[in-house]
Amino acid sequence: MSDPVIVDMLRTPFGKRGGWISPIHSAALLGMVQCGVIERIGIAPELVEEVVGGCVTPLGEQYGHITRTSWLYAGLPPQTGATTIDAQCSTAQRAVQLVAGQIALGAMDMGLACGVEVMSRAPLTAKAGTGLGTPRPADWAVESPDQYTGAERIAAHRGFSRADVDAFGLRSQQRARAAWDAGRFDREILPVTVPTEDGGTTVVTRDQGLRETSMEALAKLTPVKEGGIHTAGTSSQVSDGASAALLMSAQRAGELGVKPRARLRAQTIVGGDLTYLLDGPIEAGRKVMSKLGMSVSDIDLFEVNEAFASVPMSFARVHGVPDDKLNVGGGAIALGHPAGATGIRLLATATNELERQDKSIALVAICASASTTAVIIERL
Repeated sequence: MSDPVIVDMLRTPFGKRGGWISPIHSAALLGMVQCGVIERIGIAPELVEEVVGGCVTPLGEQYGHITRTSWLYAGLPPQTGATTIDAQCSTAQRAVQLVAGQIALGAMDMGLACGVEVMSRAPLTAKAGTGLGTPRPADWAVESPDQYTGAERIAAHRGFSRADVDAFGLRSQQRARAAWDAGRFDREILPVTVPTEDGGTTVVTRDQGLRETSMEALAKLTPVKEGGIHTAGTSSQVSDGASAALLMSAQRAGELGVKPRARLRAQTIVGGDLTYLLDGPIEAGRKVMSKLGMSVSDIDLFEVNEAFASVPMSFARVHGVPDDKLNVGGGAIALGHPAGATGIRLLATATNELERQDKSIALVAICASASTTAVIIERL
């Protein structure tokens, strides 16, 4: 068995719906990070044996094997194999798991994982009403709530109040702004050149979703779901962005003289509970820690995606995660959540923080209904 390592990770800045990143075609955006991570390491692209990536809404501009399309559009070698997946919000992290698994089995020595979502141009709601039928049979009887209902059920189950989730939303914004102001996201960002309406270009280097707010301002927002407690200020943002991670076997990295940044110590995938839908990180976290005989006290940092405030809050309450270990640079509430790209953003942020704090171990989890993933990484 080979030892898979993460050599490097990059992502674009995340733009708001209809915002800074939206003029760029999804395939072009994904190709940018595919090229970017390879160029930063300085290897020949033909050494990459397979690229695994995808998005959550493979329709319109994101249809037709976007992983392969973006690779070729970026001028990368056609002999590299390509696989496109849809694992909902865990797509990019699942791509990392699949590449790592192939390396561990010895099926390949080097692969690239990636993901993209330009939700301004291919919104998640586009999956419905295509004129080609519905995704579920007419006699479908499995109770499967929408994500907003799931988030509200989690909040009610854990006893979280509107003030509780508002405080978490404020925390995300404040931590993300502090992290950006200190340059803590700089290493994971690939600047993106975007065309402007006047025929020129502008370079985007920063996430667009950060905003000034307060508990008073958050309290005035209308809940997303009638009778609920989550608002736009405590939910992940509809965003545009792409991400990529380059993985190798430790032996291959040594042969090339490349210094890896992290090792995948353990990984898992679980299906979401049909009642709460988004509470899967709890079981995924428990499962992945058990693989290594670890407990919360053995983990230095936790990144749990902020799909809604109640998701990381629930994880932290059940597992007893200290506040100063959880999402220390904020999360998707402030930074944005381009669904197909977020999984690698979480890994990149966790690795950066381990390096900054001179820590060793991070647990990264992302809720995704049927494909909730969790990994434990070790800084190298």
